[in-house]
Amino acid sequence: MSQKAYPFVIVDALYLKIRKDGRVVSQGALIAIGINEEGYREILGLKIGDSESEATWSEFFTWLKGRGLRGVELITSDDHGGLVKAIRRHLQGASWQRCQTHFKRNILDSCPKALQGELKARLKLLFDAPDLVTARKLLNDVLADFSEKAPKAMSCLESSFDDATVVMNLPEPYRRRLRSTNILERLNQEVRRRERVIRIFPNVESAMRLLGALLMEQDEIWSTGRLYFNMERYQEWKEVNSGESKERENEGKAA
Repeated sequence: MSQKAYPFVIVDALYLKIRKDGRVVSQGALIAIGINEEGYREILGLKIGDSESEATWSEFFTWLKGRGLRGVELITSDDHGGLVKAIRRHLQGASWQRCQTHFKRNILDSCPKALQGELKARLKLLFDAPDLVTARKLLNDVLADFSEKAPKAMSCLESSFDDATVVMNLPEPYRRRLRSTNILERLNQEVRRRERVIRIFPNVESAMRLLGALLMEQDEIWSTGRLYFNMERYQEWKEVNSGESKERENEGKAA
């Protein structure tokens, strides 16, 4: 990990079958990707453990901070068990964006099959909205149209809408790539391709070797490739927001 700040971080867990103590268990490969202040992607770290455990995620974030993780403004992830609690504990000051891809899947899984196609199209319009005001209006329309026909799906949508639209506070060029953990999909596909041959990893060390090699290869490709983001708009946005925060702080002191 470099000594740069990482304004944007994406974390996810890939599930693997690993033999431990004579039995096969499901374990999560915890992976963190960062976009540094220059706009390049980097692999920040990999750990294998219980991905539903707050303690495992806490250990992961503590380890990442010890290796130099700093300056995090937004962290994108799925709603894994103890993950969000660990984020709020160890990355205070960072905003959490719930992965929209997984969120939409959760909503549709709670919806009657006959309505899934229509609802899917409406959700796409909602999450592609140009701003939060428009998104909230579309939310209210969807709730009005589907609350009676798909109450569980609407309860899911309404309860986590704010967590899934945090990214809309950023300038438009950054939203699409930061609203989900899809950046890890290609890596996930490659792991699954290898896993079909291996089927069950004989131990944790063998899983770490395979994933570690894949991640090192990907990191090298990213470090010598094109910028993922032009960070000028982000820096301008940050300066404006920082100035507004100071003004509000001074007004509060004066009052």
